[in-house]
Amino acid sequence: MTGIRCRSCGSTELHDFCDLGMSPLSNAFVTAENLSTGEVFFPLRAFVCQDCFLVQLAEFKSPTEIFSQDYAYFSSYSVSWLDHARRYAEAMTTRLGLSAHSKVVEIASNDGYLLQYFVQRSIPVLGIEPAANVAAAATERGVPTLVEFFGATLARRLAEDGKQADLLLGNNVLAHVPDINDFVAGLSILLKRDGTLTMEFPHLLELIRQHQFDTIYHEHFSYLSLIAVSALFQRHGLRIFDVDQLPTHGGSLRIYACHADSAITTQPNVAAVLGAEEAGGLRDLATYRAFEHSAREIKRAFLQFLIEAKRAGRSVVGYGAAAKGNTLLNYAGVRGDFIDYVVDRNPFKQGRYLPGTHIPVCSPERISETKPDFVLILPWNLKGEIAEQLAEIRSWGGKFVVPIPALTVF
Repeated sequence: MTGIRCRSCGSTELHDFCDLGMSPLSNAFVTAENLSTGEVFFPLRAFVCQDCFLVQLAEFKSPTEIFSQDYAYFSSYSVSWLDHARRYAEAMTTRLGLSAHSKVVEIASNDGYLLQYFVQRSIPVLGIEPAANVAAAATERGVPTLVEFFGATLARRLAEDGKQADLLLGNNVLAHVPDINDFVAGLSILLKRDGTLTMEFPHLLELIRQHQFDTIYHEHFSYLSLIAVSALFQRHGLRIFDVDQLPTHGGSLRIYACHADSAITTQPNVAAVLGAEEAGGLRDLATYRAFEHSAREIKRAFLQFLIEAKRAGRSVVGYGAAAKGNTLLNYAGVRGDFIDYVVDRNPFKQGRYLPGTHIPVCSPERISETKPDFVLILPWNLKGEIAEQLAEIRSWGGKFVVPIPALTVF
């Protein structure tokens, strides 16, 4: 129906899920020198596979181009995400009895935000991170890191070098790989026979329930349910034996997997989440076809708020130069006539401009200097953390705005 094949099962029966028009790469921030040059926009259109129910984008840019030397995402700038990583390290160390004789390997280890907590416990680690500038930050933090893309070839090389993992993990990486079968094949190779694999990813069920269309962007090739991931893992000799439902990223799953022939018992949580997905319509194409309507309604409410605010002479700024915010702003056609600037704690983004919209990115101190009427929280999944950091805006009557799952002013 679409002329493309499902990247998981190979089916040609793909149906429209959500068409967000044309958009630039969401982390391709623009320098001042390049403001007068053109940007490339790509179709941002998601499909669902009729056979395995994987939601996915077609591949318009390669991972090599997306996760370049100047990749702008550094995990350590979120206090709540660091706390999430620390608690994970504590829990897994206890659950698996990890020690100085163990090996922990993280794929897409970013700036060492998580592996640092295993290093502090003298547990050997290895990070694998394709973005060289981000990997350099991890190395400075004392986390040994390979600057490579992960797949079956690298996994074989590491396994031959005796670097198979007792704990193999990846947070928010499974969605980022176009060749998802090669990636999962690599997981199976690198995992020790009695090892444990964990993967975290935003849950498609919550994306649909909470209208999180802004989490669709070109860096995310796939949008994942337990239904789709279970079938994928089974294809490569892996079995999901447990699953946690997490509040991160607007609702995520953490799956625990082992080799299919492992003696580990499958926990009731797996059947419970699969049942919730079926009850939520994730095996019904009608559920997917209805999603685009909610995206359009949120876009209209967002634009209505901005128009009314500007006509009333109110100032609006953004907090968080996040990828999801760039999807929203480009989909809605919002530019500097509506939002004066965006602030971000990441110094790599400061002094640059948002892709497509060319809204300037400043340091957070800019807010106290200009005292805007409204602060639009673009990474809405961090609204609690951000509202606490910026509590001072209430001293001048400022308010926060969150656009998703429904526009809220508080």
